[in-house]
Formats: sequence, structure tokens, C-alpha cells
Amino acid sequence: MTIYNSRPVVLCLSGHDPSGGAGLQADIEALLAQGCHAAPVVTALTVQDTCNVSDFRVLERDWVLAQAHAVLGDLPVAAFKLGMLGSLEMVATVVEILQAHPQLPLVCDPVLRAGGGGALGRDEVGYAMREQLLPLATLATPNLPEARILAELPEGTADQCAAKLLPYCRNLLITGGHGDEQLVHNRLYTRDGSSQTFTCQRLPGSYHGSGCTLASALAGRLALGEDLSSAVQSALNYTWRTLRDAEQLGRGQYVPRRLPLDFCS
Repeated sequence: MTIYNSRPVVLCLSGHDPSGGAGLQADIEALLAQGCHAAPVVTALTVQDTCNVSDFRVLERDWVLAQAHAVLGDLPVAAFKLGMLGSLEMVATVVEILQAHPQLPLVCDPVLRAGGGGALGRDEVGYAMREQLLPLATLATPNLPEARILAELPEGTADQCAAKLLPYCRNLLITGGHGDEQLVHNRLYTRDGSSQTFTCQRLPGSYHGSGCTLASALAGRLALGEDLSSAVQSALNYTWRTLRDAEQLGRGQYVPRRLPLDFCS
């Protein structure tokens, strides 16, 4: 029997998407592609497809705590990744889990809307994440519409949203995929006042699970010990490739191809 050196473990707290485009399946695939092991803790169940989300149910607090404690008591977790939480109680539950492990990197993807526009939590859930979770995060990764909700700036620019949100978090990556410029501008802001812009060519089409893919890839790069700026560049490059190679599996948005076709061969 061959014994391999263990891969870094990333504990993912997020929702389940039965279409496989976003949520925990996206986390698992993206982390596998980084050379990491995903430990998926389900926070919510959703009814969604590649077009939109029609309903969701947040799991009971005790079930989420039990899942997380089972993983943390057994596996050497190297990082956390947060996705859909869906309720104020779930925000408080996740805070409790994270506060026991302040030394671990945390990537927070403040999921409030599905790619098709359907709600995955009320705006007050976003505000609770801003007040309670962003201060614990190594990096938050909202897209611009999410950043506007979190900052309570309906028409705010990325710079304006960052100025409002940086008092809550150490580092902030506001992605620019929801615009219509030929180049996508993804902006990394740090609390010390520095910023960095990463640009890439805009791809045609609309994508289901791109935010989950990016945040999970980032958590994986941090778990591997990569520094923040390099991790952001690596994760953005990887995510762009998954979108370039995306498939239209259903009637709606394209699904990123996070693993190569020969991954299991």
C-alpha cells in the first residue's frame, strides 16, 4: 500500500446546489484542482438549477455544529472557506466555530444572490456577515453587487464600497465580472490602504458558480502557504480558465469546468 503525504484540508461551510454548478460541489472540485482536500459541511439545502434558485432551507444549528466538530476533531484543517449561510442564526453558528480557530486562514464569500438573481439570504444576513464574520476573515470576496449590499451603497463604485467595508475586514477582493467592460477589473484592497488591480479578458456568457470557484481556489492557495497577492493571482487565473472551458449542461448559465477531462484517467 502506498502512503501519500497528506494534502491540506479546507473546511467548507456552504450550501448544497443540486445542479452541481455552485455551492459545495464547486468547492470540492476547485480545491481538488489546487491539490487540497475539501471537507464539506452543509449549511443549507437549495432548490436550484442552472437558471436560478427557487427555494432554500437552512439546516438546524446543531447539525452544522456536529458536522464541523466531527471534521475539526479528526482532520488537520488548514483553512476555512465560507459560502451560503442563509440566516442570522447560521451566521452566529459559524462565528462560534471560527472563533475557536483564529489562527487558520479564512476566505469569506458573502453569498447573497444566485447567479440567476434569486435570493440566498435576506440583506440583513449580509449585514450580520459584515458585522460578525468579516472581522474574522483573512479575505472577503464579494462581487460588486454583493459589495454594494454589504456597504449599503446601492450605486457605489468598488473604491467607495471598499472604503466602507475595510474597517470590518483585513483584506477585500471585489470582483468585476458583473460589468460590461471588455476587461474585467478585480480589485484587491488591504486595510493598510494599498490596493492592486488584476485584469482579465471578459468572456462571453453567464456563469453559475464562478464566485464559489474563486473563493475555494483562494482558500486552497492560502492553505498551501501562498502569500495573499500571489494566491489572488493564482486563483483568478485558475477561475478564468474554468470559465473559458465552461459547459452549458442545462438550459441556463454555463457551468465552470473546474477539473480537466483527464483528471481521473
